[in-house]
Amino acid sequence: MAAGENAMAPIAGKLRIASSAGEPLSPEVARWADRVLRTDLRDQYGQTETLMTVINHHALAHEVKPGAAGLPMPGYSVAILDDDLGPVPPNTPGVLAVDREASPLLCFDGYWRAETPAFRGKWYLTGDTMQQDEDGHYHFVGRNDDIITSSGYRIGPFDVESSIMEHPAVAEVAVIGKPDPERTETVKAFIVLRTQTNDRDRLAKEIQQHVRTRQSLHAYPREIAFVDELPKTPSGKVQRFLLRRM
Repeated sequence: MAAGENAMAPIAGKLRIASSAGEPLSPEVARWADRVLRTDLRDQYGQTETLMTVINHHALAHEVKPGAAGLPMPGYSVAILDDDLGPVPPNTPGVLAVDREASPLLCFDGYWRAETPAFRGKWYLTGDTMQQDEDGHYHFVGRNDDIITSSGYRIGPFDVESSIMEHPAVAEVAVIGKPDPERTETVKAFIVLRTQTNDRDRLAKEIQQHVRTRQSLHAYPREIAFVDELPKTPSGKVQRFLLRRM
């Protein structure tokens, strides 16, 4: 997206299938792929420990919801649990857990020479917060460590990032919680622009208002930093802990 539509023209319509990994697939990026690449870009969720666990299948016919991570991979039994390992109601955030007894594809059984607090009874706790809608689709909220607590509200960075990505000036974005003595944390966004501008203050206010109209008032970014690039791992995951250090 950051390279522009002309750079993508040589491969437009030539991809049979396309999948997204590393970071949650926002609806804006999926719409861009459909319009510019002319291909169906689908999200998928997994870990090194579990391989692909929740995905929007290419080979199986099912509804695909924009912004949803998908449905459980055949061979996995998963649930969204609260802190007491009880199931949560639909549209309620909780930790994504894999039932070890009912998931024949889960071969992971611990880390070498290390304690494994990720296991509690029959459950492997992924450390990722998700919620499930009434139709059974799973929606990624964020890593447990990345969830922002502000004035008593729990804010998932993915929803805020998805709203910011809808602004035409934004190429990439990552959202973190910045420590705040009154609110515990405030929402701060690090944004890579498509093109540079001399009026960043005006643009920051415009992006803040854009998010206000799409998210709860407590979820808009009170602070915005424009950066040249986001720190990432080789696989494309944004290293939010480095942003928090900044």
